[in-house]
Amino acid sequence: MNNYGNKIMTTQGEKINIEGNAVKSTSYDSDGSVITGYELSSVITINIDGKEIQSCGDTCIFEQNGLNAEVNFTQEDIQSQLSGAITDNTIIAGIVNKYKNSFGKSRVVVIKSQLGQPITAYSGDKVYWKIPQDLPKMTKLMIDGKALYIHRANFQIIDKELLK
Repeated sequence: MNNYGNKIMTTQGEKINIEGNAVKSTSYDSDGSVITGYELSSVITINIDGKEIQSCGDTCIFEQNGLNAEVNFTQEDIQSQLSGAITDNTIIAGIVNKYKNSFGKSRVVVIKSQLGQPITAYSGDKVYWKIPQDLPKMTKLMIDGKALYIHRANFQIIDKELLK
């Protein structure tokens, strides 16, 4: 779960929950009345079978059972060739790719530590992502129906067609 230089700590459990921690904030309106609000902090609380980890600043990866990393992943050159299709146009491609992301497409996900060290890679035929509103600095990916949560890590999502 956490990357300490070249060491990776993993944890497992049957029941896991991840929550963003709220921080109370106080401000004042123009009449001097107190306004109390809450904002998500950068700290997440991870509950594993009733035990707790609180983490801030670490790279954390949460994979659903059945989602397996590409163990023998090797870096490949990214190459592209024009096909002559209208989708070669970058403006049109941006719109089409944003739409495809809603449903998933064939991609490779490369996850790196905040220092740029490769940690792991996943691939799937139906990959898409979204940002959970209640989890700070977290991205949720769905890879062929399995959930992958990434907290405070660098990552790239590459169309498989670019890796030849």
